[in-house]
Amino acid sequence: MSQPQKLYEGKAKILYPTEDPEILLTIYKDDATAFNAQKRGQIVGKGEMNCAIAAHLFEFLESEGICTHFIDCPTPNQMRVKRVTILPVEVVVRNIAAGSLCQQTGLPLGKVLPKPLVEFYYKKDELGDPLLTRDRLLLLELATPDQLNQLEQLALQVNQSLIAFFQRCGITLVDFKLEFGIDTNQQLLLADEISPDTCRLWNQGETDPEQRVMDKDRFRRDLGQVEQAYQQVLDRVLAQEGSRQKAQSKRL
Repeated sequence: MSQPQKLYEGKAKILYPTEDPEILLTIYKDDATAFNAQKRGQIVGKGEMNCAIAAHLFEFLESEGICTHFIDCPTPNQMRVKRVTILPVEVVVRNIAAGSLCQQTGLPLGKVLPKPLVEFYYKKDELGDPLLTRDRLLLLELATPDQLNQLEQLALQVNQSLIAFFQRCGITLVDFKLEFGIDTNQQLLLADEISPDTCRLWNQGETDPEQRVMDKDRFRRDLGQVEQAYQQVLDRVLAQEGSRQKAQSKRL
């Protein structure tokens, strides 16, 4: 049986149709990019690790009342998801100053923000995914005012849940990127992935600013041991999710 024609291929994933028009198959790749794809490489086993991490985090967020596009994982690097129309807006939530926030504002790396900062970026590679004001976002008609409010509220809800989850894993959630899509019922769903590719994660057991990094910054900044960092995140997520499910079954 021939492989169906792919619908879309991005930097980290490929989307295929399935027999059900409302369900898509996502293949997670080992390819790694940084700085708007100016830096390219591979992280061995990344596809399977990110797929597993994202699946467990989606399941956790569903248990927290957040609707996602996740269905299941037929193989280690494949995820079945609900078909959605992705909004061309990346929602970034920042808890601690790092990355472009430090570069653009002069804030010191590691400064804890007084409250979570929600930012919107235009999902458009040829423009370099620029930071948008609310008025620019509405001017470009990338989302409605109601959707914009929803995006902010959902992002903060996801942040609150993930901070607590990663805290139990001994990991600090520094910042992360989310994408959302609209399903056939016009419902806004959390989509794309949540993984070390899309989050900044720091090991709470490390104080060294390089050794503590557990995410794609290890690839961006040539810190080495990238695969080991991703594997450590996966191991901790699996251990924590297993403990959570065990406690849940006892309550039932």
